[in-house]
Amino acid sequence: MRRGLGSSRWRWAPRARFMPEQHPMPARGDGGQRDQVSGPASAHRTTDSILELACSVLDELDLGAVLHQVLVASQELTGARYAALGVLNEDRTALARFVTLGLDDAQRHGIGSPPVGRGVLGELIADPRPLRLPEVGAHPRSYGFAAGHPPMTSFLGVPVRVRGVPFGNLYLTDKVGAAEFSEQDERSLVLLSDLAGVAIDHARRIAASEAQRDELAQLVAVLDATTQITRAVGGHTDLGAILRLIAKRGRALARARAVLIELEHRGELEVAAGAGELPPGIVGRRLPVAGTVAATALSSGETQRLEGPTLLRFERHGAGRLGLEASAGLVVPMVFHGRGHGVLVCLDRLEGGPDFTDEDQMLLESFASSAAVAVATAQTIEADRRSQRLAIIEQEKARWARELHDDTLQALGAVRLALEAGMRPGGEDRLVEVVGDVVGQLDRQIVALRTLITELRPATLDEFGPAAAIEDLAERIRAGGVAVEVTVDLARDHDGLAAHHATELETAVYRIVQESLTNAAKHGNGGRIVVVVSATETAISVVVCDDGVGFDLAAPTDGFGMLGIRERVELLGGTLEIDAQPGHGTTVTATLPVRIR
Repeated sequence: MRRGLGSSRWRWAPRARFMPEQHPMPARGDGGQRDQVSGPASAHRTTDSILELACSVLDELDLGAVLHQVLVASQELTGARYAALGVLNEDRTALARFVTLGLDDAQRHGIGSPPVGRGVLGELIADPRPLRLPEVGAHPRSYGFAAGHPPMTSFLGVPVRVRGVPFGNLYLTDKVGAAEFSEQDERSLVLLSDLAGVAIDHARRIAASEAQRDELAQLVAVLDATTQITRAVGGHTDLGAILRLIAKRGRALARARAVLIELEHRGELEVAAGAGELPPGIVGRRLPVAGTVAATALSSGETQRLEGPTLLRFERHGAGRLGLEASAGLVVPMVFHGRGHGVLVCLDRLEGGPDFTDEDQMLLESFASSAAVAVATAQTIEADRRSQRLAIIEQEKARWARELHDDTLQALGAVRLALEAGMRPGGEDRLVEVVGDVVGQLDRQIVALRTLITELRPATLDEFGPAAAIEDLAERIRAGGVAVEVTVDLARDHDGLAAHHATELETAVYRIVQESLTNAAKHGNGGRIVVVVSATETAISVVVCDDGVGFDLAAPTDGFGMLGIRERVELLGGTLEIDAQPGHGTTVTATLPVRIR
C-alpha cells in the first residue's frame, strides 16, 4: 500500500499481480507467501485499506471496475490468496455473475463453467450471514470439487447488500500464513462489504443517469431534426431541399454510413435523396417496386431489418443493384394518414455496428413519422404550385385570346367588310378611299400585334438587355397618362471583365417590373410610379413603388400577378416583400442572388 505526498486520494498498490475474471471459486495456487501482520500495525493497515476503498471505489463509475476494486481490497485486508464476488440473479436464488481474482490463465481454463450457487456458496444465498470455516470441505453442504478443480481449505464469506437488499456474496479462500481466517478478518470484511454496497449503488446510479442522459439526448436530437424539417416546410422550401435535409438528419441520428430516401411513384421507387457514402449518380435513379424490401415495409407499415434473406433482396432488387453495398440496415416506412409515401433506408451503423440496435429502430421510426408529415406536406405544396402555374398559364392564354378576338379579329373582320363593299358593282368610285381606310386599320393592328408580342417576349430584352426593355415598358405605361420614373443599373464586372447576368435572372427582373407596373397602372389608380433596379456583387434589387390606392394583403383575389412574381423569386432563391395598405400605395421589393451568364 502506498500514498503520494500531497495527494488528495489513495490508490492501491497490491503486492501480487491479480487479474479479474468471471470464473468459479479458485483453488490454492503457487503464488508467493505473504507475511502476516498482527497487532497495531494490522489494525492500522485495516483502517487505511478501508479508507482507501471509500476514496478510490467511490471514484469509479463503472460497475465492473467497482467489483474488481472490492476484490483487491478484500485480499489486502484479510491476506486471502483468492477472492470472488458472486452477483445474485433477479430472484436472488442463484448466482448470475461470478467475478474472481488471483488465477492464472491455465487455472481459469481448467476450472470451466462458473458456479451457480450450490454447496457452500449457496449457504450464503439461503442464509445471508457471515460464514467462516477452517476447512470448507468439512461443511455439511459441501459438494466437494469438480474434476480439475484444486482443493481449498480455509473459507470466509459475507453477504453484500445494496440499500438493504441482497446484491451478492463476497467469498475468500486460503488465508496466507495462517490455518484459517480470524474474527478480525471477518469484522473487516463485513465493514468492507458495507462500503462495497455503497460503491455498487453509486456506480449503478451513475450508469442509470448516463443511460437517461443518452436517451434524453436522443429525444432532443429527434426534436431538433423534426423542428428543422417543420421550419423548412413552413418556409415553403421545395420538396428536394426537404428530402435532402431529412436524409442528412436521419444519418446523423442513426450514426449510419449512408442513408437513402426512396419515394414510390406509379409502381417505381425513386432514390429521391441521400447522404453519406453513396455511389455517384444514384440520386434520381429508379427501380421497380415489386420484390423490394421497401415494398414489404410500405405494405406492412413495419420496419424491415436488412439481414439474411432481406439483405439478399436488397442487393438483387433494391439499391444494391445501383452499386450501393451494405452489411446491415433498416428500411423504415414513412407513413402519414395510413399512406406510405416512401421509405428511409439506413445502412451500416458506424459506432458499434454494422447492425442497428432496437433503440436505433425506435428512434428512426419516430423520426420517420415526422419526416412523412414533412414529405406529405411538401408534396401537397408542390401539387398546389403546379396547379397554380397551370392556372396562371391558362389565364394568360385566355387574356391573349380575348385580346386577339376583341381587337385583332374584329378589326380584320371590318377590313374584310370594307374591301367587299369596295368590290361590289358601283363601288369602284370609292375603292381608293376604302383601300386607304383598310391600310390605316392594318397599320393599327400591326402595332397592336407588336404590342402583344412584346408583352409575351420583347425582342429588346434579348437584343439590348433588361434596361432597354424596362424603359420601353415604362414608355407604354406613360402613354396611358401615368408618370413613370426608371433607374436601372445592372453593370457587372467579373474578374475585371464586363459580364452579363444569367438569362433567366434578367428575364425574371423584367417580368417582376412588368407585372408590378401593369398592376399599378390598371388597379392602383395612381399618377406616379418609381422603378429602381440595382445590383451589387451578390444580389440584384428590384423596387417598384406607386402612389395609388393600395390594397389589403389579406383580402382574397382571383388574380395571379403577385403569385407569379413570388413564384419567379422563389425559383431563383430570392426574397420578396410587399408593402401595401389601402389608400397608401404599394411597394414591391424583390432581392435575387446574382448569377453570371
